[in-house]
Amino acid sequence: METEGIGFEKKVLEIMRIRKRSKVAEKSWDESKKMWHIAGPAILTAVTQFSIGFVTVAFVGHLGQVELAAVSVVQNVIEGFVYGVMLGMGSALETLCGQAVGAGQINMLGVYLQRSWIITGVSALVLTPLYVYASPILKLLHQSNNISELAGKYSIWVIPQLFALAFNFPIQKFFQSQGRVWAMTIISMVALAVHVLLNWVLVTKLGRGMAGAAIAGNISWWLIVLAQIVYVVSGYFPDAWTGFSFSAFQRLASFVKLSLASAIMLCLELWYYTAIILLVGSLKNPEIAVDAVSICMNLQQWTLMIALGFNAAVSVRISNELGAQHPRAAKFSVVVAVTTSASFGILFTATILATRRNFPQLFTENPEVIRETSMLAYPLAATILLNSIQPVLHGVAVGAGWQSLMAFINIGCYYIFGLPVGALLGYKFNLGVQGIWLGMLAGCLLQTVILLFIMFRTNWDKEALQVKEHVRAWGGPSEPRES
Repeated sequence: METEGIGFEKKVLEIMRIRKRSKVAEKSWDESKKMWHIAGPAILTAVTQFSIGFVTVAFVGHLGQVELAAVSVVQNVIEGFVYGVMLGMGSALETLCGQAVGAGQINMLGVYLQRSWIITGVSALVLTPLYVYASPILKLLHQSNNISELAGKYSIWVIPQLFALAFNFPIQKFFQSQGRVWAMTIISMVALAVHVLLNWVLVTKLGRGMAGAAIAGNISWWLIVLAQIVYVVSGYFPDAWTGFSFSAFQRLASFVKLSLASAIMLCLELWYYTAIILLVGSLKNPEIAVDAVSICMNLQQWTLMIALGFNAAVSVRISNELGAQHPRAAKFSVVVAVTTSASFGILFTATILATRRNFPQLFTENPEVIRETSMLAYPLAATILLNSIQPVLHGVAVGAGWQSLMAFINIGCYYIFGLPVGALLGYKFNLGVQGIWLGMLAGCLLQTVILLFIMFRTNWDKEALQVKEHVRAWGGPSEPRES
């Protein structure tokens, strides 16, 4: 009888374990569906909008080497800097709107959007002199006179795109926080198709050169912005958008503080890679080294699109769940997002390693560049793996409102640790471009370890309570939540 009792208890325990595993699997599947609902369109939107600049370069490249260099310099130096600032400023809305949605204060989203527009619009005005004085700025950066003069003209022509970006990023965060992301994806795809057509007409057929390319870019970006604004004000967000409000001009100081912290956090990330290019450019045979690093960074950027999709998704999920006072659900979202994105990272890493002697040939026929790029395959693969985790953790930080903390972590890991290590390995130990890349990798690894440590040590119950106080301080009365 005793043996039968023990056997019965084992069967009960086994059944309970099976049910528990089944429940976890079901919960993971539900969370994964919520994640992909945002991540999928976010990935497509990022790729589509990234491709607008790529199309411009493709058409301008047929005009001549100087024209191509001028447009490339404007895109990478002037617009690259501005893009980071505007995207970072818009990320403040990602935190506030997501938490407001979770807390049921949908009525505050339109006010937050207008506050963000005010701040990014003023920021665009402040940044306008960068476009106006692009030519002397580029000359100070030791660019040739011909390229600098032509880039200066092109930079002035694309000033309308600066103000389009000021409106674009806040409104995208407004969509993402509510899970309404397919509209902006479709709009971006249509705009990209229009952009290709406009470039073909203005640059190729009418021969308007760089001015035609600038006009095409201006029209395409403002098409995206105006279509998104029309979608917002046309009644599709009856609770979130109730019209323009003077409340948007209230509490701007705190909003500016969070926006600046978001911008600094992101810009420190983007400038890190610019600094790597500058270090590589000072090596012997810089042309070979820069070509090899450029190939690797291009591959890294394309794989990064997947992680950035999960960055947006987990940011929304974390802010929603914390705003709704569901700390355990927020913690579970982190696990699912990191696991899913890391799976893609492992796949891309294996692909790079398997094709390390072949993938450089897709970009160049120069045997020296092929050899140098192949030698970077292992650190590139490791970087891609880390970058499948790191941006997701950044998304968690944005969703929880930890932008200021992230800015300090970026400074320490990248500029105090990563860059000096890269310079030491590259110059002192004569490891060249590999040493510089290993320094960058070391900075990324240190940051990832620190972020993982912070995530594991986070008291999510405490974070949820802080978000509750935060939303109460920022918003009006909560809307009744459905049971």
